[in-house]
Amino acid sequence: VLRDDFRQPPADVVVAAGEPAVLECVPPRGHPEPSVSWKKNGVRVSDKDERLTIRGGKLMVASTHKSDAGVYVCVATNVVGERDSEPAELVVF
Repeated sequence: VLRDDFRQPPADVVVAAGEPAVLECVPPRGHPEPSVSWKKNGVRVSDKDERLTIRGGKLMVASTHKSDAGVYVCVATNVVGERDSEPAELVVF
């Protein structure tokens, strides 16, 4: 089972360059419990970048760069399939 509705979709975030940013997401209820990943401008975010951490649905950017700005989507995945959240924009000024 994987429901359609995200318990908490990500919201737009505005930060100054160099500040940390957190995008929060609580995935839909599902069985098995869905895992969360993120897409930025349609491309899956890699946690290979040491500035980025994905933990418990949150996407944390330790020190934002101009290049981090964009449209982010929270993706919930389990064996049934995957669901994309509404998009949220990260603005870095």
